[in-house]
Amino acid sequence: MSGVSGTGRVTARQKDLWRIQRALQAAREVLQAFRPGTVRAEWKEGNHLVTAADRAVDEKLRELLPESGEGWLSEETADDLSRLTKRRVWIVDPLDGTNEFVAGIPEWAISVGLVEEGLAVAGGICNPVTGELFLGSLETGVIVNGLPAPVRSCHRLGEMQVLASRSEVSRGEWDCFHKSPFRVQPVGSVAYKLARVAAGLADATWTFTPKHEWDVAAGVALLKASGGVVKTLDGPEPMFNRREPLLNGLMAFTAASAEALIAYLKNTAVSKEGFTIG
Repeated sequence: MSGVSGTGRVTARQKDLWRIQRALQAAREVLQAFRPGTVRAEWKEGNHLVTAADRAVDEKLRELLPESGEGWLSEETADDLSRLTKRRVWIVDPLDGTNEFVAGIPEWAISVGLVEEGLAVAGGICNPVTGELFLGSLETGVIVNGLPAPVRSCHRLGEMQVLASRSEVSRGEWDCFHKSPFRVQPVGSVAYKLARVAAGLADATWTFTPKHEWDVAAGVALLKASGGVVKTLDGPEPMFNRREPLLNGLMAFTAASAEALIAYLKNTAVSKEGFTIG
């Protein structure tokens, strides 16, 4: 798994990305003790699955990432609201896509986002099964396994691929797009979906359901780094490190696909309650 490299003067943001890469590599090593598809899961508050792997990765990331004066928000750590007073906050999902991890489906990821004054500025997402490492920031662009991500230039709806939540598709929440001109591909982890769009491997993704900040902070940073467009369902770009870390859904597009897809969604009768394009 390769990532950030280079010579010459090292910027502060490159140091951030190196910290993210080091933490993701360490988390991947922790996961070698667990075999996807065979790990015992239990239910936690909110009717979500959790495993010993989630907790072990969370512990390793918290050990490596926050430095003095930085805040921390993770799905698997009790929320410490002192983060609200911090300029820089790490927002982490140690294992996004636990359902897929438990089922042995290779669509889960480790997600690490860095937020400064509420804005997602750097992120890293790693899929240990596929060996993909996505890193990025506004200052550096997006890097996939050590190489600059390709720019996806698809403008025609009929040629576009939209990544959908596997669980939302199974519940019928994407039935309204059965006759859409673009191709819909179900994928598990929302972090992994965002990373693939940011890396030019798909054209868009969106979700009908609210998402926690830890689900999407890293992916939003990558989307912004790629020059893509990311919005909450009611319009504005998401802000992070809020007291209640829950976002009203999310929409993400490559720069090339955004205009056509947003126009299509605004002009198409989408009956799903709460799904609006601001």
